[in-house]
Amino acid sequence: MFGLKHLAAMLAAAMLSACAAMPSTSPASATPLLRLAPSSLGRELAVVQQLEVNAAGQTRSLDVAFEADAQSVRMAFMQLGQTIARLEWDGRQLAQSLAPGWPKVVSAERVLSDLQLVWWPAGAVRAGLAPGWQLVESPQTRELLHEGRVVTSVRKLAPDHVELTQHAEGYTVQVRTRGASPDFAAP
Repeated sequence: MFGLKHLAAMLAAAMLSACAAMPSTSPASATPLLRLAPSSLGRELAVVQQLEVNAAGQTRSLDVAFEADAQSVRMAFMQLGQTIARLEWDGRQLAQSLAPGWPKVVSAERVLSDLQLVWWPAGAVRAGLAPGWQLVESPQTRELLHEGRVVTSVRKLAPDHVELTQHAEGYTVQVRTRGASPDFAAP
């Protein structure tokens, strides 16, 4: 069994560290950070998600309690029944509280951005993209493209199971949800 420090290091290396030191050689190699207003979700949301992160041939899991309303997005990350991080986004400022041993390279913005790509309506995501970026959506998939090249893929494998792949950053996240299902290609 891996401890808090090992999980935090794995998350940093796998899911989040790409943002911390992002002097990239090309814009296509860096996925944009979505910073969408909580109100642009268009509904209240309260779900518990299990995130299974796969990077560099290793897989780690943790639970995330995710709540959103028109004023803010709140997340609590838990491992072995203990809260190891809390995040709150009000549309202007991101506040985070991290357990001792959580590496400084962990990017709260990347976690929030990935989950906004999964949960927010396509119109809100498109409105938050910089020039050169495009969101393509079907009832089962979302693809974030830069100048026609797929950078991020989101596939709905079941109503409660989504797979997010950050191709440019080299990680995949299996998101299993209790409480709601993402609504791709909604009218």
